[in-house]
Amino acid sequence: MKTAATMAGMLSLAVVVSGCQTVRDARARLVREPKACRDMTIPVYFEPNVAQLTVEGRRVISAAARQARPCRVEAVRVLGLADAAGSADANLDLSRRRADAVARAILAAGLPAATFEVDAAGQAGAVAADGSVAPVRRRADITLKLGDPS
Repeated sequence: MKTAATMAGMLSLAVVVSGCQTVRDARARLVREPKACRDMTIPVYFEPNVAQLTVEGRRVISAAARQARPCRVEAVRVLGLADAAGSADANLDLSRRRADAVARAILAAGLPAATFEVDAAGQAGAVAADGSVAPVRRRADITLKLGDPS
């Protein structure tokens, strides 16, 4: 009698364990883990008429560098932007200084060496054809082209 109860208990345990495996297998077929090393674009915002990084901007850059560090960094592109307030020449200079500040912060954050492109758009694109001004152009956009580690 005791052996029958023991055998029944072991059989129940085997069914439960195999059921867990079946659930795990079904989940694996349905749910795919996100690819850790995928390209990303990160905006870094600035105060008006300033090219100095804010504390929050430094945090954003540090977080992006941490996320990208285990990956193969194939290319980094930084594009500085400005809104349409002021002269076009001044805004182009401001967007260049913003892009340079972000590029220096990325290097300081310890990203592995990669092809690095720094560019500035000034206020280009800040005013739509209908004359409306595009908001939130006081930024630099970082684009990281990432690959799986070698």
